[in-house]
Amino acid sequence: MVHSYSCATFFTLFTLTFSSFTSAFTSQHYSDALTKSILFFEGQRSGKLPTNQRLSWRADSALNDGSSANVDLVGGYYDAGDNVKFGLPMAFTTTMLAWSIIEFGDNMKGELDNAKDALRWSSDYLMKAATATPGTLYVQVGEPYSDHQCWERPEDMDTPRNVYKVSAQNPGSDVAAETAAALAAASIVFQDSDSAYSHKLLQTAKSVFDLADKYRGSYTDSLSSVVCPFYCSYSGYNDELLWGAAWIYRASQDASYLSYIQSNGHVMGAYDDVFSFSWDDKRAATKVLLAKGFIVDNIGELQAYKQHSDNYICSLIPGSPNSQAQYTPGGMFYYKQGQGQSNLQYVTTSSFLLLTYAKYLDSNGGHASCGSSMVTSETLITQAKKQIDYILGDNPMKMSYMVGFGDKYPTRIHHRGSSVPSVHDHPDRISCDAGHQYLNSQSPNPNILVGAIVGGPDSNDNYGDERGNYSQSEPATYINAPFVGAAAFFSGH
Repeated sequence: MVHSYSCATFFTLFTLTFSSFTSAFTSQHYSDALTKSILFFEGQRSGKLPTNQRLSWRADSALNDGSSANVDLVGGYYDAGDNVKFGLPMAFTTTMLAWSIIEFGDNMKGELDNAKDALRWSSDYLMKAATATPGTLYVQVGEPYSDHQCWERPEDMDTPRNVYKVSAQNPGSDVAAETAAALAAASIVFQDSDSAYSHKLLQTAKSVFDLADKYRGSYTDSLSSVVCPFYCSYSGYNDELLWGAAWIYRASQDASYLSYIQSNGHVMGAYDDVFSFSWDDKRAATKVLLAKGFIVDNIGELQAYKQHSDNYICSLIPGSPNSQAQYTPGGMFYYKQGQGQSNLQYVTTSSFLLLTYAKYLDSNGGHASCGSSMVTSETLITQAKKQIDYILGDNPMKMSYMVGFGDKYPTRIHHRGSSVPSVHDHPDRISCDAGHQYLNSQSPNPNILVGAIVGGPDSNDNYGDERGNYSQSEPATYINAPFVGAAAFFSGH
């Protein structure tokens, strides 16, 4: 619920510093949440599993992906509770995992290597998808309609593994530019530990960005019903082009990309004040990413992004003159335009941006300007903490929305691999139709997908724990990826 406060009340409300902010959770709780949020990605793995696989109920799957096109597309992640590899959300997940490590890796301690393993599982796949065929980016494996009609664990999957691509003839600037962003961001993470791999990631990012920029068009138009209504690019592709250029600039410091941003930003959403950030719409995050150039690196050409970042950040702060966000009675950020989708994806992305922007502001003692009010980094941290704590159990339902965290959490999540008996417990194949008995069962899922964050409660803070209600009970990689960064921050504070 959004309350109205006078400016005086606003300042009183937020004079509390983060260090004195009371909470039901300790740094150890956040460390536990961090560990589990990363472990989740092992449950989403496609391909040949490594010997150090920790979620042992999973096994190898989709070992022939790409063979229909005579390319190797084995690996990567299943996006959510199904068995399709969708390129746009996978690339976004990769970008956000990388950004989480870039900003908050120093707080990850013993989990840093696991986080980098999770990142590399997808960056390796994206490299394959971008380099298998010159001038082509493979953006999807699996036929979504057939897949969604079945309830099969990935190890038994026998639905068509069709391969889809974008190219000069069938452009997909949105998915290609997001892939470029992912590869560039990953290159920063591996710069010190594997410089040769980092270099290859960055060079591939530039190549994929050139494909996106030179042959403009939306993959929604090129691939139509294959990607819609699942992951349509509703925001178009301009936001991804600016986002991709921003990440390549940050990774390379190549001045030509700064020139590109300066020349094209105004027509690619740089000055649009939008109030959400997701796998589809990157405008708010691009502003924050570029604002670092001004706040931290003193690049004068990027000054405008500071004000537009302030506008976005202020929109999330209750009581701010610029407040646009809606909150449930229990205090969860609720993105009304996203009704029917997983709401917690907007909670984790906005929380990540609040913390990242707070970090940038802290670097030089700055603040966000919300109309005539000044908002400090402590305010942003406090607001993010409320959202993360809500996910972890400080909510009207008194339950965690992360599987395996706390005493009460979702047990009937919308996830094929988690809900169907493991191949280790039930070696015989369970067919497409036979699996529906597990979809419709009222029993808890037999395989615990530790760390999975589900779609979450409705606008009144209600959650039914029903497997069939996918908007509430389905986890997704792009919900967890920004949470990794947020959990890392709080584990270190």
